[in-house]
Amino acid sequence: MALVDWDTADLPLTLQAELLSLNRSGLYYQPVPPSPEELWIKRRIDEIYTQWPFYGSRKITAELRKELVINRKAVQRHMREIGLAAICPGPNLSQRRQAHAIYPYLLRNLSIVRPNQVWGIDITYIRLRGGWLYLVAVLDWHSRYVVSWELAQTLELPFVLEAVDRALAQATPAIWNSDQGSHFTSPQYIERLKQADVQISMDGKGRALDNIFTERLWRTVKYEEVYLHDYTNPREARQQLMHYFDFYNYRRVHQALNYLTPAQVYFGQTVHLN
Repeated sequence: MALVDWDTADLPLTLQAELLSLNRSGLYYQPVPPSPEELWIKRRIDEIYTQWPFYGSRKITAELRKELVINRKAVQRHMREIGLAAICPGPNLSQRRQAHAIYPYLLRNLSIVRPNQVWGIDITYIRLRGGWLYLVAVLDWHSRYVVSWELAQTLELPFVLEAVDRALAQATPAIWNSDQGSHFTSPQYIERLKQADVQISMDGKGRALDNIFTERLWRTVKYEEVYLHDYTNPREARQQLMHYFDFYNYRRVHQALNYLTPAQVYFGQTVHLN
């Protein structure tokens, strides 16, 4: 019996569906792109939340109503789709699953005095001209150094795990902080941190400012990079963000760091780079 080369075989779609026991009608489906109105609403929600990360769906709805007619349920749905659903009710990817364990917040009144003492991880929405992406980053809280980051077109778990693995390949923090979203309470994520012998810390529910340093990172990235560009596709967004994070880590001085860069503080350098 001859073997079929599935990469090059020119089989009719009907036969392919039959061989794979698939419903043929589903193979013809083309995803409907988001409407300009939906894209605009998601952009405004992102802008409002970036400016005021402690705002819930009620206040975001009130802000949007200054510009258009919209109800809170629609705002909540858009927030879930862009990954801000931890602050509004309903089943979604940003809320933890009830069977997943949560951990206490370990950073209250803690003095953060050295690199790799505390890392934070979070996910944010990145807008494209005709859609959106999700960005995850691991941040060293003492130096503000972005240890790793990754982009994805969906909120599925793998891109978060890739960022975690890449960060842990560089160093191991004493404490790793996150919110209580399903990504960060998943067994795959928790097991990685346990194997690295990391203390796990999680924000209090609905307390966006428990993760204040990462919230500040998102504000910086969006005002200095994302909002200044109109990314046409994921490849362009990745290239632009790659350049920006290189600038952020190695060239951008921080007043709170005595005008050193995050890389200088993270790697223990005490002089300015040329």
